Amino acid sequence: MQYTGSAISLNVRDVAASAEFARTHLGFEEAMAADGFASLSHPEVGFNLIYLAVGLETFRPSSAAGPADGLLVVFTVEGIDDAYERLRDAGVEIVTPIETEPWGERYFQMADPNGVIYQLVEWVDGAGDQ
Repeated sequence: MQYTGSAISLNVRDVAASAEFARTHLGFEEAMAADGFASLSHPEVGFNLIYLAVGLETFRPSSAAGPADGLLVVFTVEGIDDAYERLRDAGVEIVTPIETEPWGERYFQMADPNGVIYQLVEWVDGAGDQ
C-alpha cells in the first residue's frame, strides 16, 4: 500500500460557513466543492479539510453522520502570538485564550460558525504564561 494523500472529514450543518472560515482565517483554498461538500487544501498542511453537510444520504457509516462534536483540529504554527492577535481582532470566536502549559505548549482555541474547534499550537522554551 502506498499513501497518496490524507484528509480530515468533518460533518457540519453549514458547509459554506466552515469552508469560508478556513479560507479567511486559516489560509486554506478550495480544492473542490459540490452541494453539501467542500474540500480545502493548504500548501503547508499535510491533509485536506473536508466539510460534509450533516444528513447527507451518501455518508457512510450513517452512525457517524452527526456534527463534529468533541473534536479538535490542531495545527502547529510559528508566530502564534501574531496569529492570536490577528484572529481575535478579526472577530473570530476565541474559546480558550492564549496560554502556555508548563511543558512548553503555547496555544489557543477558536470556534468556526458551526462550532468546530481549531487549536493553534507553538512549542516554546520555558514554562508559565507569557
